[in-house]
Amino acid sequence: MKNFPLKLTIASILLCFQVGLSQYKYEREHRILKSQFPALAIANITENVTDFKRIKYYKETDSTKISYEAKLKKDKLWYSIEFNEEGTLEDIEILIKPTDIPNDTYAKILDYLNNTFTKYKIKRLQQQYPSNNEMVEDIFKNAFQNLMLPSNNYEIVVVGKKDKGYLDYEILFDADGNFKNTRTSLPPNYDHVLY
Repeated sequence: MKNFPLKLTIASILLCFQVGLSQYKYEREHRILKSQFPALAIANITENVTDFKRIKYYKETDSTKISYEAKLKKDKLWYSIEFNEEGTLEDIEILIKPTDIPNDTYAKILDYLNNTFTKYKIKRLQQQYPSNNEMVEDIFKNAFQNLMLPSNNYEIVVVGKKDKGYLDYEILFDADGNFKNTRTSLPPNYDHVLY
């Protein structure tokens, strides 16, 4: 019994080390009420976004963090506004099509995908406006004017085949189409399905 605290400490350290090295994205998203969303985040949306439709609030649990996301439609575009637990803006993403990406940038992205996967299918394309220590008002203004800036990123969700089969990948590219990082996503959670 004396060794129990020592064993517990070692097990905790090993577990943290394992999670820290993981490249898998254990992300689960579920819808929440507006009252469960951070107050600072709601204030930012209220101050900076007008004339939007169909706003929905989500809580996203990741293997490393918890974040909150508001999804809405404005001017025929779908926006995703992500905040951390305290309600600080992390990024704004717009759902886009391949034609919305400059030709040279898209060609570099496709070149990367062709060299990385034997087969792939693009599931979702998003233009991302990261916070990068800018003023919150400026990020909202840039995103809702859909400006093409050198600080933008492109986030692409791909079902790709490598040696061992198909997996979902979330790949991030900069505004010029240069690879930034990738994470492997796990399949969706079907715990809610009753048999």
